[in-house]
Amino acid sequence: MSSCVGSSNVDEGMVQLILKVASRCNLNCSYCYVYNKGDSSWRDRPTFMSDKVFDAALDRTLEYCRMMNQRCVSLVFHGGEPCLVGVSRLSEWCRRARNYLAELNLAISIQTNGTLIDDRWIEAFLEHSMGVGVSIDGPPQIHDRFRVDHAGRGSHAQVTATIRMLNDAGVQNGLLCVVPLGSDAVAVHRHLSGLGASSLTYLLPDYTHETIGEVRQVYGETPCADFLVAVFDEWWFNQTLSFEIRDLKNVARVIMGGESLIETIGNRAPHYFFVETDGAIEGLDALRVCENGIYGTNLNVQTAKFVDVRRVGGLHAAAIFESLAVPTPCRGCEEVNTCAGGHLPHRYSRQRSFDNESVWCADLKKLFAHVRARLDVTPNDTLERRRSLEAKRRALAATEHCAEKADGPSIAVRLGV
Repeated sequence: MSSCVGSSNVDEGMVQLILKVASRCNLNCSYCYVYNKGDSSWRDRPTFMSDKVFDAALDRTLEYCRMMNQRCVSLVFHGGEPCLVGVSRLSEWCRRARNYLAELNLAISIQTNGTLIDDRWIEAFLEHSMGVGVSIDGPPQIHDRFRVDHAGRGSHAQVTATIRMLNDAGVQNGLLCVVPLGSDAVAVHRHLSGLGASSLTYLLPDYTHETIGEVRQVYGETPCADFLVAVFDEWWFNQTLSFEIRDLKNVARVIMGGESLIETIGNRAPHYFFVETDGAIEGLDALRVCENGIYGTNLNVQTAKFVDVRRVGGLHAAAIFESLAVPTPCRGCEEVNTCAGGHLPHRYSRQRSFDNESVWCADLKKLFAHVRARLDVTPNDTLERRRSLEAKRRALAATEHCAEKADGPSIAVRLGV
């Protein structure tokens, strides 16, 4: 049975099940959208997901995949901090998932802050073929400014020790870094890329049109682009391109005519379901930065099906299954078919809801322009490449009956974009 696309990617033949198995965290990161952006719903949820809720989530996943004729599932343990549930319990859940979803192609991963990993966890990751995502924001002087415990102590030493353990044991791991605005990009990137992980993803900080003003006053108009352009050039000129920087690789991919594999750009329907510790089905959890309650669907895996999200309609149905309309201000932009408005939470304002360009619009334009110059691909070239690739996809689908979706790498990858 072939494996699924990694959990950071979006594929038309894949369902993503993100289980927020712990509603608490042992760190208190200053920028966290769960605990430090004004939402307090976590206080009213069970600390940990119960076996009953976990089994219900599996049942809904199998039901949905059979109904939609989808065979590939990415199961992501998330939180809070998922390792707080304990290695024995998580291992048992992995066994249940493998057994119950045996007819599906199942990839299991975990997103962790990396502070609780020991030898037992390493054994579990290997036993269950789990990919591990570790959050780290740079060298100690940067990481320990943001990613602290509840006593204000930094976590960099623990996290880097965990990454070394993962590497030594041969556990596939990737790093996630929230762009540290105003930092020395090359120094940050060299530190992170030198830790030995297989991939690295830079995340744009979560702000809305209601909260971005102070950031611009302090860091200028394009702080994310200033950071990422420097990282791209370091990667392009001084490092092997076999080291995967997922967000930048995806920018290059869409410029070359391919489809986006991440939801933060491209406006492609991600087909994910977030399930909270009490079984609540949510849309994108990062919507907590927008306003209280906007992320909820009022559905629960113990009483509702995933397909009911589509039936209820509204924001989450569109965002999960169909993709939202491109924001009105973006429709004349030359990157409308590549960026397509940016990440959903970053579009929000109280006045116009999500019908706004991303708060990082200027950054995205600057980054895309830079990558285009390096690749020597104009917006018109992108459109021509996309038309050509789409014609090849249709021809291949006609001859292979779309088997590629479930049993191999995406068509766009095979075509080299």
